[in-house]
Amino acid sequence: MERRTFLATSAAAALATGLAVPASAQGKKAVIGVSIPSATHGFMGGLNWHAQETIKRLKATYPQLDFVLATAGNVGKQVNDIEDMVATRNIDALVVLPFESEPLTSPVKAVKDAGKWVTVVDRGLSQPGIEDLYVAGDNTAFGRVSGEYFRANLKPGAKIVVLRGIPTTLDNERVDAFQKAIEGSGIEILDMQHGNWNRDKAFSVMQDYLSKHKKIDAVWAADDDMAIGVMEAIAQSGRQKEMWIVGGAGMKEIIKRVMDKDPQVPVDVSYPPAQISTALEVTALRFVSDTPVYGRFIIGSTLITPENAAAFYFPNSPF
Repeated sequence: MERRTFLATSAAAALATGLAVPASAQGKKAVIGVSIPSATHGFMGGLNWHAQETIKRLKATYPQLDFVLATAGNVGKQVNDIEDMVATRNIDALVVLPFESEPLTSPVKAVKDAGKWVTVVDRGLSQPGIEDLYVAGDNTAFGRVSGEYFRANLKPGAKIVVLRGIPTTLDNERVDAFQKAIEGSGIEILDMQHGNWNRDKAFSVMQDYLSKHKKIDAVWAADDDMAIGVMEAIAQSGRQKEMWIVGGAGMKEIIKRVMDKDPQVPVDVSYPPAQISTALEVTALRFVSDTPVYGRFIIGSTLITPENAAAFYFPNSPF
């Protein structure tokens, strides 16, 4: 399910605020620059795949559009990529998922100040209001949907452990919403440590949990990469039948387990790497139609069950 908020403006207001007239209206090909992190882990691998597939589809659908895609393994390269897109490719728009918020804020603002359309994806900039369009998942809903499942499927007195992500505002939003959702349920959180959205770190954290706690009814891994590490630790301990696990984001291996009704992985929660597709498609509308696309587009988190899992299964994706 998607919750959409568009802040539309009239053509006159757009001109008054210095926004560029759509390139298609000027009779020239519009160039959309796309700057995203490299496939450094599973989620970003999926996001890169969706970006490439969507660009292929949009180029075939809209011959008046062209795309420049650059991936970066660090902040410095991403900044250089963006500067090069403006200087040598004369982009009309930039779709950017910042490697880090603070160091990308000034370079992205420079693109906006040059009169280009700016779409920011997932990780916001440190200064609000620079971008024309913001597309992201709903981190509060991600935690709430997970917590609601635990509340509905565990009895009072049940004991769970939690793996957090990297210490960030994003992680705080998820965990706060999860805790609020189980508040008053009688479910006991035995332990909560950072797994850094990394399967190896999650493996170590889960090993620690298993050594300290003789009874665990369920695990909120809060991420599918971490869920893989958690499952390996549980398998090595021989305690697979004792507890079930909920991760999140929609990794194809996890979705397949949900489809197959694996009792250890009964459900998953969406936080789609395909949000980059939404960002690209909505940005494209800016240049091929009069559709108002200013504002925020927040993609809600959905509980993925055996009944709806097929809609979230992308077997050709690396994630």
